[in-house]
Amino acid sequence: MLNQDRGKVVEIRGLKKSFDDNHVLMGVDLDLYKGENLVVLGKSGSGKSVLIKIMVGLLKQDEGSIRILGTDTDGLTLKELNKLRLKIGFSFQHSALYDSMTVKENLEFPLTRNIKGLSRKEIDKRVDELLDAVGLPQSVNQMPSELSGGQKKRIGVARTLILNPEIMLYDEPTAGLDPITCMDINKLINQVREQFNTSSIVITHDLTCAKETGDRMTVLLDGQFKATGTFEEVFAQASDQRVKSFYDYNFIK
Repeated sequence: MLNQDRGKVVEIRGLKKSFDDNHVLMGVDLDLYKGENLVVLGKSGSGKSVLIKIMVGLLKQDEGSIRILGTDTDGLTLKELNKLRLKIGFSFQHSALYDSMTVKENLEFPLTRNIKGLSRKEIDKRVDELLDAVGLPQSVNQMPSELSGGQKKRIGVARTLILNPEIMLYDEPTAGLDPITCMDINKLINQVREQFNTSSIVITHDLTCAKETGDRMTVLLDGQFKATGTFEEVFAQASDQRVKSFYDYNFIK
């Protein structure tokens, strides 16, 4: 397990969120430590994506507090929230690339929108650096429609990194990919942490992704975290049979 003396970059306490009678999050607590990859594991529809959407202000919690990089998010103005968002990279499940833009234009868009006064040389250098980092320098002038699923994921990660975020949020990074490409994306998540010194939350229902990328993991069931620890600790010590059956279904079938 990672040294937790590095300090917390995210603190969530008592977080609740419901949609009418659907109680998605029921008072969850979560800590993310500087420099770690934390996996939130759970079935589809368990509230994993809701959790990180609340973190970046795309959804509003019903109750509870969120502290990110020392800032309490509750009560922030839109301007203050947008400033905080620049420090958080959100890698969407379906990459969310702009279909009408080339790869280069997709990467340039957040850079030119948020940082004024950059020269063309500075922009091109940053784009080239990020494409090299995700292993796709040759795709600079391609359209998203010309990319494979795995390539789109990589470009999505590159665009997320273009503003040098301190925290990365990965929403189902291996969903819909073949096993070989999944392994490549898992390696990329670890590479990003090492190369860009990020702290990350990885949302997934893929146990292999959880095992390969997580320093710690926590299992979300029925709106609550049922087990937290290293991959081995979670499945060795879990008292909830549903947590153990998650492992059995994926690895002993």
